[in-house]
Amino acid sequence: MNTNKVTNGSFQKRNYKPFIIIISVILIGAIGVLSGMPGYEDFDAFDITILPLMNAIFNSFTFVFLVCALIAILKKNITVHRRFIYAAMGTTTLFLFSYVAFHFLSPSTPFGGEGFIAMFYYFILITHIVLAAVIVPLVLTSIARAWNMENERHRKIARWTMPIWLYVSFTGVLVYILISPYY
Repeated sequence: MNTNKVTNGSFQKRNYKPFIIIISVILIGAIGVLSGMPGYEDFDAFDITILPLMNAIFNSFTFVFLVCALIAILKKNITVHRRFIYAAMGTTTLFLFSYVAFHFLSPSTPFGGEGFIAMFYYFILITHIVLAAVIVPLVLTSIARAWNMENERHRKIARWTMPIWLYVSFTGVLVYILISPYY
């Protein structure tokens, strides 16, 4: 999906920077606000503990799509790479909706483990949270550069974006596995 136009035989680049900044600030800000909210009291329309499972499923699909995108680009198959990146964006978007819904409706779940497992959990959780905030503008910038056909600049940022996005999606699943007994 390229939204740029070709006029008079020349390619017209778009300035996505304001969009990237606005979306990044809104997403990261909203998630930060949600982390301090107490949750919705007496919500009983459905069992909201299904939402973290959905988050883990969406993160799993994102991870698989990213691995496939990486394999495709290593094979220089740009079309397949692009399709898997869009699929990863789709599952990431679904994850965000599910994540926001859960954290709006539910109070924070404390981790009940102790000792090494608690240290491991909090290390994974903290690195996941920090890098999840970093990945938002990185992904949006990577895609914008691809849409603007800034191939060399796209490659430079994608070398950082891909491993961080893979880490965030993988550790999202790991965080779920570690905390799921305490829901």
